[in-house]
Amino acid sequence: MLNKKVLNFLLNVKHTVVDDVKIFDDDSIVFYVHPTKGEQCRCGICGRKAPYYDAGRGFRLWRATDIGLRKAEICAESYRVNCPEHGVVTAAVPWARHNSRYTLGFEHTIAWLALNCSKAAVSQFMRISWNSVGPVISRVRADLDICPEKRFDGLEKIGIDETSYRKGHKYMTVVVNHDTGRVVWVAPGHGRETLAKFFELLSEEQRAAIRLVSADGAKWIASCVEEFCPNAVRCIDPFHVVEWANQALSQVRIGSWHDARKNAVPEPRRRPGRPPKGTPPKDNAASEIKHSKYALGKNPENLTASQQAKLELIAKTDNRLWRAYKLKEELRIVFRLDEDAGRKQLDHWIKWAQHCRIPVFVELQRKIRRHYEAIMATLENGLSNARIEAINNKIKLSIRMAYGFRNIGNMIDMIMLRCSELTVPLPWAW
Repeated sequence: MLNKKVLNFLLNVKHTVVDDVKIFDDDSIVFYVHPTKGEQCRCGICGRKAPYYDAGRGFRLWRATDIGLRKAEICAESYRVNCPEHGVVTAAVPWARHNSRYTLGFEHTIAWLALNCSKAAVSQFMRISWNSVGPVISRVRADLDICPEKRFDGLEKIGIDETSYRKGHKYMTVVVNHDTGRVVWVAPGHGRETLAKFFELLSEEQRAAIRLVSADGAKWIASCVEEFCPNAVRCIDPFHVVEWANQALSQVRIGSWHDARKNAVPEPRRRPGRPPKGTPPKDNAASEIKHSKYALGKNPENLTASQQAKLELIAKTDNRLWRAYKLKEELRIVFRLDEDAGRKQLDHWIKWAQHCRIPVFVELQRKIRRHYEAIMATLENGLSNARIEAINNKIKLSIRMAYGFRNIGNMIDMIMLRCSELTVPLPWAW
């Protein structure tokens, strides 16, 4: 028989004594073990020493990391103890967590694989049910995240945003630390009540330490920041401001398309074949405006030759749409300038939009006036939601890789393992 120290090394367990090893017909290897004396009769919840109560359900199997191509399992007596705090509970074992049928090393392997491939692939490779992957992720996260409130220490610049996680307008709220680029808090739902839960977790000193908050123009974020962090400066994300202009431009484009269709001169029905010489060309103005969405929304430096031609046609044929396009571009320039030049550019843009006689842009300049100080704070501090948008993309990727989650708690645990400062070690690293 192999030396027991070698068997312990293969199982990667501590405080465990191997009594026997058996190989069964299904090629599984079962190790019969018991804890060392100092680890016996401990509460499975708190780990305190407790008096023996009864034999419980007798012997139990724990799945261990495979040895070569063979399934490995640990078999040991699973008795119960009477804890002064938690009552009668199953005794703790040094090789597995409470209420788990997998060893610590096996669960860490599952969690690491789940961060890098789908749950279906993990279940197939590790030879477990895919329903078991989510609870394992939650147990590993709870074990690694011993003191979650430490993430709130030293918060000075935070980003707040919501992202969808399921079809049907299911959202979660995400808070990111700009200094570390890591998620500090995530919860299902969005709105003022959801965000207030985050600020309620912070102490008065932690709230006072927050200097800058980047977000979009949502009223519920602004009101929540004003209530809990009155000294913090809110920076509005430049992407969302330009997106407002793009949405206004899209409305103008749709209106111009409808007008071009109404004003188009009806053409007589042509006979089959090539039209005779001297026939006027077909009026494609409405079609050109309809298919100009990407040309109008793209940055000028990224336009293709055909898209540039569409813009030149619009400049000649539709003055209203062309002015709307120039308004969008002038607003985009604001965020490429320094604070003083950006302020002058924004003031000039507001005056232009106020008298442009395009209703959607007149309304947009009123909206920008309401967020004027937040836009100036963005220019002054150079803070945007680009980092949190990258985190949102990583969250969506995690959900797609797993082919979705039934349990929202498991999904949030996966997000924290992937996007926070937590690191899942492989079995040979912990």
